[in-house]
Amino acid sequence: MNAKTRQRRPAFDREAGVAIAQALFHERGYDAVSLADLTQAMDIKPPSFYAAYGSKAELFERAMLRYVQEHALPLAELLAPEKAPSEALPALLLAAAEQYGQDSLLRGCMITEGMRADDQAARGMAENLGNRGIQAIRDYLDRFHPQGAQAMADYVVITLRGLSASACNGMPYERLMQVARTAGRFIAHELEADGPKTAS
Repeated sequence: MNAKTRQRRPAFDREAGVAIAQALFHERGYDAVSLADLTQAMDIKPPSFYAAYGSKAELFERAMLRYVQEHALPLAELLAPEKAPSEALPALLLAAAEQYGQDSLLRGCMITEGMRADDQAARGMAENLGNRGIQAIRDYLDRFHPQGAQAMADYVVITLRGLSASACNGMPYERLMQVARTAGRFIAHELEADGPKTAS
């Protein structure tokens, strides 16, 4: 082989690029990640980036979908029909606090924080994904407490978003867990005060 023969550059791995982007978006937020940040981290040029992903917003959507597949809270398990809300909802908050605060860099919920993006397209993508989880919580509560389902669903969602934001702002893990425990006790008390309900 001629020593002067140029070695061919390895083919760019698009899925590996999505994983790199996911970590950057999760750590810094959509708005704080530039195209230059992405291309530098992936070691590619802008034309190759656009050919692979179309746009920064489209890559963000792919990164969020990957996040959902790997890190989304297991709502189907946590909110199983056989579980009473007074037990299931506190468990959901604890699971969220644990997930949002356990990593030193990738803190909070990537989807929730994406809903704060200044970019309208990116924000809309995050909202579409986030709304699925919100609807799952509401559907679960409708089975047990249809009269107060909306108010309780709102309380749970606001608490989840607060846990995510606090994790991103550096609140220590144990304090996040304590907030989740306190909110869980409040939920259990409120639901038990309404009397036992059974799913239809």
